[in-house]
Amino acid sequence: MDGHVYGALGQPGVGFLMAIVIGALAGWLAERFMNSSMGLLGNIVLGIIGGLVGNFLAAQFHIPIFGFWRNLFSATIGAVIIIAVVRAVRGERRY
Repeated sequence: MDGHVYGALGQPGVGFLMAIVIGALAGWLAERFMNSSMGLLGNIVLGIIGGLVGNFLAAQFHIPIFGFWRNLFSATIGAVIIIAVVRAVRGERRY
């Protein structure tokens, strides 16, 4: 890599436990924004995968993501995108 120490989600300063906390919060926020219901484990998984998606998209646009709040924001955006894509594939419409 580039000499930095990276934690979970590929970001400096975010370890495994904090990635789970951020994932749970991001999944819960995305669940609320998208009027969905998945439960705690679903929120954690959705938030962690959303974090990977959000960080990937941020890297594509050269937006630095580090620290709790930026990781929470990018994971929430990624989780919302995942819910929207899954709904589009399934043909669901919720308001």
